[in-house]
Amino acid sequence: MDMVPSSCPPCPQAAFELRFASLFHPGRGVAVPCDAAGQVNLDALSERLRCAYFGARAMVGREYAYPVIRPVH
Repeated sequence: MDMVPSSCPPCPQAAFELRFASLFHPGRGVAVPCDAAGQVNLDALSERLRCAYFGARAMVGREYAYPVIRPVH
């Protein structure tokens, strides 16, 4: 079986993050590493961060704003 490499770099090398800002708690939210197109490498995330990412995606418009891609400082 051939493995197809992901276009998204592993978490430690990610230069961008996908940020879901909280609609009700300013300054809070969920941020996950991604590539410049906003694609997240799920295999590189910890179980906890993966669950937070899926939860934030499911709650867009209710608990979180639409995500934005930001460069990591």
